[in-house]
Amino acid sequence: MLRALKATDVASIYEINKEALGYAFSPDETASQLAKMSQDPHHFLLGFENPTNHDLLGYVHAEVYESLYSHAGFNILALAVLPQMQGKGIGKALLEGLEQEAEIRGYTFIRLNSADHRIGAHTFYEKVGYTCDKTQKRFIKLIKGESL
Repeated sequence: MLRALKATDVASIYEINKEALGYAFSPDETASQLAKMSQDPHHFLLGFENPTNHDLLGYVHAEVYESLYSHAGFNILALAVLPQMQGKGIGKALLEGLEQEAEIRGYTFIRLNSADHRIGAHTFYEKVGYTCDKTQKRFIKLIKGESL
């Protein structure tokens, strides 16, 4: 079942991020970011919960993508499903929920970046209708010794 993410999801989001994405961002930092982003209309946070026990099984986080060279759309910042629950339609359902929100807002596209080594994810995105339109590198500069 699709629903908005909520503060009580922090422990589950932490586990999903760690297991599915390889990010061990602390529960406290996750809680802080979730509280901030939940109040920002430029962020859209959608979860998929088990309808029986209400456990969070996956989520999608998208941000409004606006530029001086295109109409507005969504940029997916994270799509994550617990590894043991992948292949059961959860990711597809989350993307369909995001697409519905994009239509409601009048957006013309949904975009995302996916690392070269995530071949399984690429296959999934193509299967649900996404196309790869370019190859690029990411450049980053950490400020004052901070880590991601």
